[in-house]
Amino acid sequence: MTHDVFNQYIHLLCYNQHYGCSIGYHNINYHYPVWGIIFTYNPKFKDSLLRVNSSFIIYNSPLKIMIALKFGGTSVANAQNIAKTLDIITQKSKENKLAVVVSAFSSVTDLLILAGKTASSKDKAYKHIVDQIEQMHKKAIDELIPLSEQGEIIDAVNSHINHLKTLLDGCFLLGELSSRTADTVAGFGELLSSQIIAVALKQKVSNSTFKDSRELIKTNANFGKAAVDFSITNTLITDYFKNNNAQVTLLPGFIASSSDGNTTTLGRGGSDYTAAIIAAAVKAEVLEIWTDVNGMFTANPKSVKQAQPIESISYQEAMELSHFGAKVLYPPTIQPVLKDSIPIFIKNTFEPEAYGTLISNSPESSSNPIKGITHIDNIALLTLEGSGMIGVAGSSKRLFEVLSNENINVIFITQASSEHSICVGILSSDAEKAKIAIDQAFEMEIAQGKVDPCIVEKGLCIVALVGENMKNHQGISGKMFSTLGKNNVNIRAIAQGASERNISVVINEKDVKKALNTLHERFFEDNTKQMNLFVMGVGNVGEKFIDQVSQQKKFLKENLKINVRVIALSNSRQMVFDEEGLNLKDWKEALNQGEKANPIDFIARTKALNLRNSIFVDITANHDIAGIYDQFLSQNIAVVTCNKIACSSEYTHYKNLKTLSRKYNAPFLFETNVGAGLPIIDTLKHLIASGDKINRINAVLSGSLNFIFNNFSKDYNFHDVVKEAGVQGFTEPDPKIDLSGVDVARKILILIRESGYQMEMEQIENNCFLPDECMQTTNNEDFFASLAKHENHFNQLLKEAQAKDSRIKFVASFDNGKAAVGLQFIPKESPFYNLEGKDNIIEFYTDRYVDQPLIIKGAGAGAAVTASGIFADVIRIGNV
Repeated sequence: MTHDVFNQYIHLLCYNQHYGCSIGYHNINYHYPVWGIIFTYNPKFKDSLLRVNSSFIIYNSPLKIMIALKFGGTSVANAQNIAKTLDIITQKSKENKLAVVVSAFSSVTDLLILAGKTASSKDKAYKHIVDQIEQMHKKAIDELIPLSEQGEIIDAVNSHINHLKTLLDGCFLLGELSSRTADTVAGFGELLSSQIIAVALKQKVSNSTFKDSRELIKTNANFGKAAVDFSITNTLITDYFKNNNAQVTLLPGFIASSSDGNTTTLGRGGSDYTAAIIAAAVKAEVLEIWTDVNGMFTANPKSVKQAQPIESISYQEAMELSHFGAKVLYPPTIQPVLKDSIPIFIKNTFEPEAYGTLISNSPESSSNPIKGITHIDNIALLTLEGSGMIGVAGSSKRLFEVLSNENINVIFITQASSEHSICVGILSSDAEKAKIAIDQAFEMEIAQGKVDPCIVEKGLCIVALVGENMKNHQGISGKMFSTLGKNNVNIRAIAQGASERNISVVINEKDVKKALNTLHERFFEDNTKQMNLFVMGVGNVGEKFIDQVSQQKKFLKENLKINVRVIALSNSRQMVFDEEGLNLKDWKEALNQGEKANPIDFIARTKALNLRNSIFVDITANHDIAGIYDQFLSQNIAVVTCNKIACSSEYTHYKNLKTLSRKYNAPFLFETNVGAGLPIIDTLKHLIASGDKINRINAVLSGSLNFIFNNFSKDYNFHDVVKEAGVQGFTEPDPKIDLSGVDVARKILILIRESGYQMEMEQIENNCFLPDECMQTTNNEDFFASLAKHENHFNQLLKEAQAKDSRIKFVASFDNGKAAVGLQFIPKESPFYNLEGKDNIIEFYTDRYVDQPLIIKGAGAGAAVTASGIFADVIRIGNV
């Protein structure tokens, strides 16, 4: 490496180091005596990759390096932002010769296009738009330029505004807007901004000048997106800068001119392209694109909050990402600089010390073969199919010629190997025009029935994985498809080039955010799975559940790679939603300030958010809520519930829920339906899955009834014990459900169904021990009054048990296809006798457990254990 070349590398590094950039990785350390600082040179990144092991730089280079900079619309949106831009330019100009390209002020180009359309539709409102544009620019002049220096620039702005008004007046009178006029109108934004910024820059850098890009960049007359004539353009640019002694040359982006002098434009985002054209022509050392984000990201940060900046990326990867919607870089930008391997930096005007993204021939190697995930919205699929295409040469050629003649860009292509059909993706705005043209071109084949009329599908988008090294890794496409499939994202079409740099799929537009987040989670977030909970019911159990989620959130993320977020909460009065996740420290306050609860709206909002790994958590005992599970499952939203009503309803409804769960890959878990947090249903499922058969079940399944009868004594009357069970959260909100045996009947029915048997609630014999008057009550107050009234009835049951030296238990049984629930007097030798407190016990007699049953025993009631059971189901889904 020569002294002069090394000097250039050092100098290139210096301008970056001032803004906090450290490029590349250590290979060889050099001590460079001019600066007295250790530099690192990595031969692999010879174009631009050096690192400085120092906190300061002493500039002492005789070499003046040309650097091209481009500042986007947000960087010059207003006087405050322009001031930041000027600071960056001023600092860089101290050691480097600069070519600076600027965009129009933010939103001005949109206003100009709107003004043209408004005028051509004979709407005088275009005049107000022009006034708005004029005021924006004159306000910037007042804030940026001293009054004594404003005269010349105000005259220039007035001249441009008058020219604009004349053009728009003509459009208004004629009622039309030609493509040539449209280009001229759209280009005023860059002309105005660049001349204002040039004058403001002159106050800071005296040796600076303005140059109209139209005098340097020559194109054809394809107005709207003109093609550059590089042979003429490169000569003009080279000659100009060779004879230009200004330290900083400021130019408008986006605009150029045709051979006959008419203004043309380089396409929306064309200011990037302008800067690249100039950088390539002058052989700039680097091209910097200054915008409002910290470089290119692994995904659009507006859609994927966990998106990360990409530090280093190849030209080819950057082109793929920009083509597929990474708006930080205009797709054609890379082409001019690629030939000379001029590195591109994407930098943030508002955070200049951030590293940004380096685009070069030799990006830093990474263990992750995926560099980014991107997408294009508003896509339509055109499908041409028919038996008349099989084996017929030229069908594809004719199709693409038709689209080319209509100036329709094809974004996506896929064709069946049978040649029966070909599918292309285009912008939705071109779909109708394309269909008409294709049907006309294949009119004869359609009439003969050899080809079907062109099929158009709208409301779609393209999602793409991009990475140079994907070709060296097996199974990436499989991971992509399975990840989308698990979240019920239907893939309409697939395309992958032989280079394997890009895998693209077409999906429904409504699924794009879920798809992007799911894929990003899979490929970039260390396999951390985000679980989005929609919780209905925040009573005793619900409150404990939220407390447990809050307490374990950090543990789950660090140890199980599960990120649990509560998106929505609802009780019977209020509901609250937060797409970013509720703060569980003050969830009660948020809920109290929420909107009026409405189950229909709750369902609609949950569906509309369409978040990945969504789980509806039902912590109610509400019959209506249990009836809406199918609406969640059919939308790939998992259901976790402690509400027993759904699984103990009609058998057809129960089976339908299970079918929907399998069909839409939406888990339906209800472990807490039986035994609160005990692993009863999970154990039962494993028995059945392993080929065992359940022949008989004996169980005490009501923790509340067990608590009641364990504490019922001559010193503690039945009424008071039932009251206490409710206070401790052991009974249902309506305690009659527990005491009537209905709750236990539901539980045994669920176990029977999960064992593979078909049974209805009416087939279970319920030997109710409550007097008829108790059963006829319609509210809790009357129910408890009736318990007190019939105290002798309950005392008699207690005396009978004591006389038999037994204990009272409410037992559920299933044997030989028959089921029953009711009070039993349990002798001392039974394992049920010593069941204490609120415990449950279940005996499974199976083909494998014949003489000695499989027994599960433990606490079967209580808010905390029930909440933990619900939480365990959520974690089960997270571990799938």
